[in-house]
Amino acid sequence: MANLDFTETPDLMETSNSSDESLVKDLSQVFKGFSKLTKDQRLEALVKAGLLAKSDLNFLARGGLRDTSLGEKFIENVIGYFQIPLGIATNFCIDNQDYVIPMAVEETSIVAAASKTAKWVRESGSIQTKVIGNEIIGQIQLAKIKDFTRFENLVLGHKQEFIDLANTEVAFGLVRRGGGVRNLSVRKIPRGDGQDMAVIHIYMDPVDAMGANIVNQVCEYLKAPIEELTGEKITMCILSNLVDSRLTEATVIIEKIEPELAEKIEEASLFAELDPYRAATNNKGVLNGMDPILIATGNDWRAVEAGVHAFATRDGQYRSITKWKRDGHFLTGTLRAPIIVGTVGGVTSLHPTAGMCMRMLNVNTAAELSRIVAAVGLVQNLGALRALTTVGIIEGHMKLHIKNLTLGAGATEKEMPFVAKKLEEILQLKKRISLSNAIEALREVRSQSMSQRKVVAKTQPQSSH
Repeated sequence: MANLDFTETPDLMETSNSSDESLVKDLSQVFKGFSKLTKDQRLEALVKAGLLAKSDLNFLARGGLRDTSLGEKFIENVIGYFQIPLGIATNFCIDNQDYVIPMAVEETSIVAAASKTAKWVRESGSIQTKVIGNEIIGQIQLAKIKDFTRFENLVLGHKQEFIDLANTEVAFGLVRRGGGVRNLSVRKIPRGDGQDMAVIHIYMDPVDAMGANIVNQVCEYLKAPIEELTGEKITMCILSNLVDSRLTEATVIIEKIEPELAEKIEEASLFAELDPYRAATNNKGVLNGMDPILIATGNDWRAVEAGVHAFATRDGQYRSITKWKRDGHFLTGTLRAPIIVGTVGGVTSLHPTAGMCMRMLNVNTAAELSRIVAAVGLVQNLGALRALTTVGIIEGHMKLHIKNLTLGAGATEKEMPFVAKKLEEILQLKKRISLSNAIEALREVRSQSMSQRKVVAKTQPQSSH
């Protein structure tokens, strides 16, 4: 493990209040009015619920990590840290279990939309999730196969030997924890030049690790015995991020919904199923909910995104990974995608903020974390479709974007409320606002302030000498 400076990290011995026994199972009291609280009040509520330790508060108060020594262990040529706001999405009840959702994200309205939509689902429906399959995939490629049929027969004929060899020599740690290599298969891929490519798929259960490093090691280890057995030349070994052998599914059912709204959401969903231009933006909205959790917990969000996008093209056309349908008086939404995450190893174990976020989630298994990620992604999608088909995306998003515009215009802390009020008035009238509106509003506020100071100065009695 990296040498951490524990003067800047939560005291690992003081996290006993985050044990299963002390955690509040019903978080409805924490959720109530959470967005109206000050930052200190939010932190106090999380401590009272057993989701944060007092050492976590000290860590956050100091600004999280400041010493770059940990960053030096992660990447090269370190010069500092790029900080992303860490927020909490509330109101989530997934598989009848309450969760506070840590989200590391810089985009306005994501946390608010997730919390607002989760409240709607909590009051009017439910969220259910499941994981289908357990294995991740490693690939062993042979660019040009001399005799595919002979190669396939040899490899499959010695399949169990290769599995046992990999589990004994490389994946023995996973085997002890109940995982390891489970299966292998052989694929033929026509090259288009009259020759064929062969690819061996290694299927491995990584238990609660993401498993990227270990599956790569397994593939590399099997290279020599496969070449010796077959006389064919292996070109490369690497994991695949399109893990269709381990899918996570989330389902949201809304029981109380106006028929007109349900129809609009269903039509918006159909648009994303049929049109790749719309599907790309739809899926980006889903990932607005997923990525912030992956970042907050130290997981590889780029790998998940790659898998999601590849899965979205599985039938030859890029499509939405979510689907919403009216079912009688209900609206039902589903999301199914490869969401490969880990709860042990890597940044998740080393980064103190990731560790703190994992304790807030009170998640112990990779399967549970992937189910939470899928649920939040689907809820985020529902919120976006609801906004798009009713008030439009601008009104809600830009209202929350007002703070950013006031900052961009250069408003001081005292000026911000006055500029924000003027921008709200412009948004109400014109249904849109921009940075130029904020700059003009700031000029007006400062002009009024100057005029008031002049009036006060004139009314002040002049001192005589």
